[in-house]
Amino acid sequence: MRFAERIRLSVEWFLKLYIETATAQTLRSGCRSVDWRFPNESVLKISICGSALIAAFSATAPAFAADAVQKEAAQLTESEKLTALFAEDDEANLKRNPLNALFRGDLRYADRFGDFTSDAYYNAERKAAQDNVRKLKAIKRDKLNATDKIAYDVFLRNQQDALKGLSKPYLDLTVVRPINHFFGVHTFYPNFASGQGAAPFKTLVDYENNLKRHKEFVTNLDGAIGRFRQGMKSGVVETKMTIRNVIDQLDTQLAQKPEESPYFGPVKQFPEGISDADKARLTTEYRDAIEKGIFPAYTRLRDFLKNDYLPKARDGAGLMHMKGGKKLYDYQIESTTTLPMKADEIHKLGLGEVTRIKEGMEAIRKEVGFQGTLPEFFEHLRTDPKFKPTSREGLTQGYYDIGKKVDAAIFSQFKYLPKAPLEIRPYEEFREKYEAGGSYQSGTPDGSRPGIFYFNAYDLPSRTIPGMTTLYLHEGAPGHHFQISIAQENEKLPAFIRFGGNTAYVEGWALYAETLGYDMRLLDDPYQRFGTLSDEMLRAMRLVVDTGIHSKGWTREQAIDYMLANSDMGKTDATAEVERYIAIPSQALAYKIGALTIQRLKAKAKTALGDKFDVREFHNQILNTGALPLTVLEKKIDDWIASQK
Repeated sequence: MRFAERIRLSVEWFLKLYIETATAQTLRSGCRSVDWRFPNESVLKISICGSALIAAFSATAPAFAADAVQKEAAQLTESEKLTALFAEDDEANLKRNPLNALFRGDLRYADRFGDFTSDAYYNAERKAAQDNVRKLKAIKRDKLNATDKIAYDVFLRNQQDALKGLSKPYLDLTVVRPINHFFGVHTFYPNFASGQGAAPFKTLVDYENNLKRHKEFVTNLDGAIGRFRQGMKSGVVETKMTIRNVIDQLDTQLAQKPEESPYFGPVKQFPEGISDADKARLTTEYRDAIEKGIFPAYTRLRDFLKNDYLPKARDGAGLMHMKGGKKLYDYQIESTTTLPMKADEIHKLGLGEVTRIKEGMEAIRKEVGFQGTLPEFFEHLRTDPKFKPTSREGLTQGYYDIGKKVDAAIFSQFKYLPKAPLEIRPYEEFREKYEAGGSYQSGTPDGSRPGIFYFNAYDLPSRTIPGMTTLYLHEGAPGHHFQISIAQENEKLPAFIRFGGNTAYVEGWALYAETLGYDMRLLDDPYQRFGTLSDEMLRAMRLVVDTGIHSKGWTREQAIDYMLANSDMGKTDATAEVERYIAIPSQALAYKIGALTIQRLKAKAKTALGDKFDVREFHNQILNTGALPLTVLEKKIDDWIASQK
């Protein structure tokens, strides 16, 4: 028997054994890699990716053996080649971005935080995207089925967009601004590592891994200082406002005693199976990691920002005031919306939506019998005690009650529900001041970790209750929880779709989901209906304010005043929103653009199908292939409509 044939049979035996003994979690991960070392030190790297096998010899392997594997690979169908490419890329991506694996429940790289500030990291990301485009174009798209064509198109767009963002003109404008008050490891990581976030703390190894991640986290904080210094030299700097907020965030954490820090949380609640000796050792090591590692790194970053960077930060809020900012904003608009839109076009669209929604608000003002003007009605909703939450506990119970009502009505709109449960929690106090009114943290694909709907209980007197139903529909069910969970639980999708996405689809779906409150009879109360219009108004105002700040020179105060004049938002919320738009330009545009697209597709399907239109199947079609660019989503729905006639 020839050597290559023996290898083929041996690999088949190995795969059979591997598959039979693999755990369900291993198979769910989509792709597993194993190095098979031969006596002559040559290595066969085997990856199992669904039904496809990727095998590659090291350079020292016999040439004829490698040729045999390549011939075997050449016999793969175009669909199998596509699956193999996706799996190969996903595996490599998880190694470069280990926290992504941990969020999925994949613990192979759980001892790593990752490197997100070095040139080596960005060079590796760029090379991966270049290689992916080259390999993808070698696959014959016309030989793929309809679903694979969608995956092909999404993958190609993602890689091309990544390459554009990683090109020198744009990367030089972003990498030197690694942290602001809305986006940064300094606020993400405390929750992640607290024992209440995504990082697991079930075994002794989990606790040891967390300590290892802490060291890399500190390296990233110091790397951020280096990037900020680079921006000071090139003249590309953050705003004074965002940096002051970061300093405040760091001061808040540094004011805590180590035992009060979220980083100390895991050693306050050890699981069973950890010995008393290990508990004592870990408690000491966790305290040391805070006192001797994390807090000193926070102090270095805080002092640098306060003493060196803040004096050179820019005064103008918008990107138009930053060197290269106009070009960057144009790119970010297209990247975020997945559509070739321009700032002026979006600004005008927003003004029109604000006018339309105000007309609906006027109708409700008259319905409830309020005699004053609409601005006076806004002030009434902001200030009347009956519209205020009475306590943190009462606000929590209110969201529990809304969740029960949604659960009772959800099957009128959906065929399939996520496996992952949904928990309701207020933000932790250390981060609530600068958070939005609500947000969502995804669970694991197998449902072992729930999705979490977070709501903001900071400064309760500034908050109102009419928008509670809408916020839950958006951030919880059937908004982000359904969209994200249904995608990542669908093992037939490639990982980059299961776990990836784009803001226009993800946030567009969540905003669209708010409108389903009408169909589920959750908005019969006029004040809750007004809350829905208020949230829709928020997204419409974002089109006006985001473009106003970054392309028309609006000031922070001008933007806040506009939002107060056109909504019932309190000043605390309006301020947080505007400062968010300053920190992450274009992101806020995606909500309304995405929702309007889905609403238009729904109307198109209703008109085309008439009595054959099934809203539950329409929602299934929107959700069952993950977060698609809006152009790809429209093509999919058009094809579905044609198939139903």
